[in-house]
Amino acid sequence: MCGIVAAVAQINVTPILLEGLKRLEYRGYDSCGVALHIDGKLQRSRSTSRVADLEAQVEKAHLSGFTGIAHTRWATHGAPATHNAHPHFSRDRIALVHNGIIENHDELRAELQAAGYHFESQTDTEVIAHLVNHMYNGDLFATVQQAVRRLTGAYAIAVFSVDEPHRVVAARQGSPLIVGVGQGQNFVASDAMALAGTTDQIIYLEEGDVVDLQLQRVWIVDAAGKAVEREVKTVHAYSSAVELGPYQHYMQKEIFEQPRAIADTLEGITGIMPELFGDGAFNVFKQIDSVLILACGTSYYAGLTAKYWIESIAKIPVNVEIASEYRYRDSVPNPNSLVVTISQSGETADTLAALKHARGQGMQHTLTICNVATSAMVRECALAYITRAGVEVGVASTKAFTTQLAALFLLTLALAQSKGRLSEEQEAAHLKAMRHLPAALQSVLALEPHIVAWAEAFARKENALFLGRGIHYPIALEGALKLKEITYIHAEAYAAGELKHGPLALVTEEMPVVTVAPNDALIEKLKSNMQEVRARGGQLYVFADADSHIKSSEGVHVIRLPENYGLLSPILHVVPLQLLSYHTALARGTDVDKPRNLAKSVTVE
Repeated sequence: MCGIVAAVAQINVTPILLEGLKRLEYRGYDSCGVALHIDGKLQRSRSTSRVADLEAQVEKAHLSGFTGIAHTRWATHGAPATHNAHPHFSRDRIALVHNGIIENHDELRAELQAAGYHFESQTDTEVIAHLVNHMYNGDLFATVQQAVRRLTGAYAIAVFSVDEPHRVVAARQGSPLIVGVGQGQNFVASDAMALAGTTDQIIYLEEGDVVDLQLQRVWIVDAAGKAVEREVKTVHAYSSAVELGPYQHYMQKEIFEQPRAIADTLEGITGIMPELFGDGAFNVFKQIDSVLILACGTSYYAGLTAKYWIESIAKIPVNVEIASEYRYRDSVPNPNSLVVTISQSGETADTLAALKHARGQGMQHTLTICNVATSAMVRECALAYITRAGVEVGVASTKAFTTQLAALFLLTLALAQSKGRLSEEQEAAHLKAMRHLPAALQSVLALEPHIVAWAEAFARKENALFLGRGIHYPIALEGALKLKEITYIHAEAYAAGELKHGPLALVTEEMPVVTVAPNDALIEKLKSNMQEVRARGGQLYVFADADSHIKSSEGVHVIRLPENYGLLSPILHVVPLQLLSYHTALARGTDVDKPRNLAKSVTVE
């Protein structure tokens, strides 16, 4: 969600800024812009189209400069429109970009209007630009330190002044921001990926930091205004990760990368041990008596799946909470609970806030399942398991989800072992099954041609139901989420046993009902639920195992997965649901990788 790139250099920074924006497109955005210090003046270009359109505008206007800032915006305050796009100016002296939400913007706006400032946008960001200008004393670094003390909410900002060439000041609170260090040039960005190919020397700013970027120095002060040293890390954010190759969309590419992503996530694991999750994990796992999982969206469904695994294998009670709800209700804290956060980016604002809330209630045993080793989530948690999905560009999560499931199954086994509930024979059997996952996934991906035929029928529908039972109910939820995210078809998922308690009223001949039907202990119950659908004229689309004895017939369409995969079946059964959503979106002509109104990394509440 939103992207920032800023640069101070002895060369024209325009290509660096625009390339950085391109690398941040995967986050999702509805407008973009760039501002430069050119011949003692501020100049900018903004667009409500793609970065490629902005690039064309910049080339046409011959904009170039040694100091600049750029931004991709996902609207929070004010509609997607050019006048609301960043960067924002204040009286042609201050240029500023901002990620986050300023909660006291109305109060500040009124104060600044009374001081004679005119607002051209509906954004909270323009308030910050005018506030910095209003407080400006000739030293931008000192001014920004004073100005951010007036802000309530979350922000990552980058700002420069026409009066101070070769200087950019940036600050963060509740929204990620990194510094890129170069030779005679320095950078700020919201993601190291933005600077891939420009520098691999990265500083991760901490909460409350303000940074002064000049040609030959990077100066950082903390929230108290004290000068601090932050570690410079070498980060290889390979640009090849965001190249499409032979695929039509990133989502398709990432679906087909799942065998490799699972293999990488499990690489080097020859046995189960708590230390896979960090030093001290053994003692923590021995102490805890329950698990609290905090997550949002697709990661929340991964947590729901893990609940079945952990309670079944490790015999430890599990609560799974939507992170954005958890911190706003009265809950009963358990200091002996393991708090597990799940996040692809590790910067999800709601999940970070929920984690801090849990710690504030005395729950200090924390662990994260995350795809970004350098993220805030990893830094905030005592223990971690880093999935190795690689960069996920498509907004609709695919390989991040399946690698989360793989990591959560490992966590299940480690918890079971620490409690003395995993025999050597069971450990060997589970590890053997996990090692076979990449090959099993390849076999599932081979079903794509059959799924394409179903997608043609789905593309003409506006509603769909998804059914699952037991451990596959969260997979049905994930399938429905994927369909609505990228096709805009209204889709809902239910535990199949709940059909009689309301959803059955929706079933007609026009209602496709997708059923996740592995050959497990609940298969006969699920068959009865399917008969309830057929009796009302509903069309069944069934993903079954090879040995589940569900036959195709009138109104019953069946695709068989190559094998029954037992407890790990959710990792396989979600893949055809991803393919169904992808090909349905393709048939409907929607923007697969950048669905409307959504962003990849949700860094505001």
